[in-house]
Amino acid sequence: MLIEFRFKNYRSFKEEAVLSLEATGLGTFKQSLLSFGNDKLLPGIAIYGKNGGGKSNVIRAFWLGVQFIRNAQRTQHEKSEIPVSPFSLNDYSFNEPTSFEFTYTIDNIKYIYGFSATKTRITEEYLYHTPKGQKAIVFTRKGQEFKFTEQKSKRKLISETVAENQLFFSVACTMNDTDCTAAMRWFREYVLFSRDYSDIPRQLLDYSNDSTMLKAIVDYAKEADVGIDDMSFEFEKRDFSNTDSLPDDLPPNIKAALTDFIHTLSETSNNSEVRLKMGEVTATAFHKGLSISGKSSFYELELSEESDGTRKLMALAPAIESSLKNGGILLIDEIERELHPMLVEFIIAKFQNKASNPKGAQIVFTTHNTELMNETLIRKDQIFFVDKDQSTGASELYTISEFSTKTSENIRKGYLLGKYGAIPNIEIEEVE
Repeated sequence: MLIEFRFKNYRSFKEEAVLSLEATGLGTFKQSLLSFGNDKLLPGIAIYGKNGGGKSNVIRAFWLGVQFIRNAQRTQHEKSEIPVSPFSLNDYSFNEPTSFEFTYTIDNIKYIYGFSATKTRITEEYLYHTPKGQKAIVFTRKGQEFKFTEQKSKRKLISETVAENQLFFSVACTMNDTDCTAAMRWFREYVLFSRDYSDIPRQLLDYSNDSTMLKAIVDYAKEADVGIDDMSFEFEKRDFSNTDSLPDDLPPNIKAALTDFIHTLSETSNNSEVRLKMGEVTATAFHKGLSISGKSSFYELELSEESDGTRKLMALAPAIESSLKNGGILLIDEIERELHPMLVEFIIAKFQNKASNPKGAQIVFTTHNTELMNETLIRKDQIFFVDKDQSTGASELYTISEFSTKTSENIRKGYLLGKYGAIPNIEIEEVE
């Protein structure tokens, strides 16, 4: 579970931003809270803000940090540039490091991992853990100076192979460092995104290792009342219909085709419709209709003919189910894009309900859906804002908990009236 994410000097954020999932003492929806020891964590965060204010950059920062951690040992060759994007609306931040820090739990152990980097080198890196309840150092790093408290000889040998543009954390995992490998599992197995960005070479959304991915697509299409009664999937004349899970021995080419299929589903453009028609995976939806005699029958529609919203929900379904099944965290930018507000609530409720979320999964999403502020689904401390300073152009991330708000206060009304900031400063013409 994620406890806290910090980042600094990334895109529109100049100063440090903190996304904390630690719950406050509110009495609402206490049953939805997640437990780690005596601490209570939130199952989700909604991030609001005006267009261009920088709320998507919170998700992008998380994505970049995770992707670089996962891939630094493979992508960072001798002269590879580190893919950070520092704040650019002044004449000095470009030369300062960009920083990321993740505090999270896995296997009942708390970890704190962070690194700072310019485009050419890692300036700082550290990993702490709490195997016995007390915070202990795994390693710390300043430039190319490393410090260790355990396994000193082995870790010193590893450090000598780490280039200045590589992460010790990533390299140590390839050399079977036990503590680093245990800490890395969270990044590799428990963090999912609804889409990729272009900060580093494109990584496809990889759900092909989840054997229930196609079942999740069909189940969500049925539950969401979009008119689909069933679906079939075919690749190179091999039928994957009517199977609860994919076989474990799928050839690599089929896995790659299924992954590309999911990626195409997440796109909403004319190009995606063409790609669905031309793709290697053929998906067919069955809708109920009436024959000329008035008899109820099922009729086929290609997936490219379904609405953008239906395809968006199908694209999200495997990631949602994977998070809920394993207890991971899912990050979604603009969750309501192409989706009806009730479908957005349908997704969020799965994370807020202990029955559908027994493993303690979490969801972090950006949104413009102010209906969620009515506190009929999420708590007040689950609402964050991003606003941009007009004089510096820098974004700021803050929570509604920083404001003095009465329990009975109408948060949605207050937000739309500008009480919490993070709304467009525009004048709407009066209509007579």
